[in-house]
Amino acid sequence: MGRAFEYRKARKLKRWGHMARVFTKIGKEIEIAVKSAGPDPSANTRLRILIQNAKAENMPKENIERAIKRATEKDSADYKEVIYEGYGPHGIAVMVETATDNTNRTVANVRMHFSRCGGTLGNSGSVAFLFEHKCVFKFHVPAGTDFEELELSMIDLGVDEFAPEDETTVTVEAPYESFGAIQKWLDDQNYEIVSGESIRIATDTKELHGEEREAVEKLIERLEEDDDVVNVYTAMKDEAEEE
Repeated sequence: MGRAFEYRKARKLKRWGHMARVFTKIGKEIEIAVKSAGPDPSANTRLRILIQNAKAENMPKENIERAIKRATEKDSADYKEVIYEGYGPHGIAVMVETATDNTNRTVANVRMHFSRCGGTLGNSGSVAFLFEHKCVFKFHVPAGTDFEELELSMIDLGVDEFAPEDETTVTVEAPYESFGAIQKWLDDQNYEIVSGESIRIATDTKELHGEEREAVEKLIERLEEDDDVVNVYTAMKDEAEEE
């Protein structure tokens, strides 16, 4: 799990092209979190995790503070999280997570991206059943931690993938419903959370090569270049999985 997850992350960052675009997308997520549960990270679990994610991506502290401040201003944009679903070229299922202050603009752009790349935007629920909604946490533990005992404790929390990266770093994956329980447990143990996020994993992937793969990659790139798009998930098999 760890290798495939890092591959997906690296591919996404490469497509976003430069850090300014990454920071813009993280900033929107921070604004949504602040509007939902307030600007105090100690009382807003999601905000606290997003700040950790931002730091993991080397987002400057002042950018994080500006995003929090913007969300508390009276005339700030009201971003909403909207998910779009459809099929890309060669019948590949696609899910698109967005953060938008104008759903009419966003749905029009997403539909255009699908259409121009040989895909079709579908209705809500048209492909969601083909993906598992998961949460992924990366955290640090003290040197000498018994990983067998740690894994057993985390299985009780719902973790189904446990991947130590070195003597003090662990990545775990679980159903998204376990997000809050895992985050609270890690906090209670005083483990440093490096990052925590949700992902969607296709339950059945399709292997494509050559021009077919390039056609789907083109759709993914167009979507990820859209300022309203936060994440894109597909049922095309990752290259890391094919090796």
